[in-house]
Amino acid sequence: MKSKIVIMLTHNDKTVENAIEVFQTCKDLPVKRWGFKQVGLEENKMEKLVTDMKAAGKETFFEVVAYTEEECMAGAKQAVKMDVDYLLGTVYFKSVFEYLVSQNIKYMPFCGRVHSRPSILEGGFGEIIAQANTLIDKGVFGVDLLSFRHKNGEELAKAYCGAIKKPVVIAGSINSRSRIDFIKSIDPWGFTMGSALFDGDFVPGSGVRANLEEVISYMDSIEK
Repeated sequence: MKSKIVIMLTHNDKTVENAIEVFQTCKDLPVKRWGFKQVGLEENKMEKLVTDMKAAGKETFFEVVAYTEEECMAGAKQAVKMDVDYLLGTVYFKSVFEYLVSQNIKYMPFCGRVHSRPSILEGGFGEIIAQANTLIDKGVFGVDLLSFRHKNGEELAKAYCGAIKKPVVIAGSINSRSRIDFIKSIDPWGFTMGSALFDGDFVPGSGVRANLEEVISYMDSIEK
C-alpha cells in the first residue's frame, strides 16, 4: 500500500507552515508520493518544497480547492509554475483541462457537487459516478473523490472504486487503522493522508515522522 499513499503536508485543510522542515525529516522514508494544498504557505516556499521533493525522487501532488473557473485556472497556472506532477481538485473546466494537458500535468478534478471550505461533497452515488465517467471520457487522467466528506463516505467510496476504471484518489480523513483496512479492501489508485499524521492519530503524543513510520509499518503488516 505504500505505493498508493500520498502524504499531504497539510493540517485542517491548509499546508503547514513548516512543511519544508517536516518533509526534510521524513524524505528518507519509503513513500514516493508527496503533496500539499494551495493555501497556507508562501509561494516561494511552495516552489522550494516542490524542488526539494523532486530532488529526493518524489512524485509531487498539488491540491487546489476552488470552484470558479478563474480560481481553478489560477491554481492550474500555479501548478505549472512549480512544475508539479499532478493537480488534484478544482471543479472541472474545459479551459483548465486543456491548459494542463498542454503542460503535461496530470489532472484529477473533483467529482460530485463539491462546495464550501472545508469541502463538503453532495450527490447520489449514481450521479457522482456518472459525472466521474463523463470527466474520464473528456480525457482527464483520473478523479479526486472526497468520499469521507460525504454523508455516506465508505459506501460511496466502495461503489465508486468498483465502477471507475481510471485512477481514483480517495482524499481525506484516512485517520485510523480500520480506515486503512477499508482502503485496502476497495483498492483505489491512491489515497491521501495529512491531518491524521499531525494530530498523532496513530502514535498519540508523537510527531509526524513517528506517525508516518507507524502507518508504513501497519501497511506492510497487512500486505503479508
